[in-house]
Amino acid sequence: MAINYICRHCRTKLGSLDSRQVTDTQLGFLSLTPAERRDIISYDLSGDVTVKVICEYCREALENHPELSLVNSPLQ
Repeated sequence: MAINYICRHCRTKLGSLDSRQVTDTQLGFLSLTPAERRDIISYDLSGDVTVKVICEYCREALENHPELSLVNSPLQ
């Protein structure tokens, strides 16, 4: 089982962790509200976890062009 980090905008894979070596507490998942957890974290049938974050490229693009945040998929 793995924890995979992907960019929520461009879908670039940013990294992966072995889920047996870390806990939800260590990852900070427990500090999220239930709504944030549903938005950020998803689970697949094999037990892998996908965490949607924002990569540096997309973060910079959104900072430089905030109007992109009004579009559903601004950087795809």
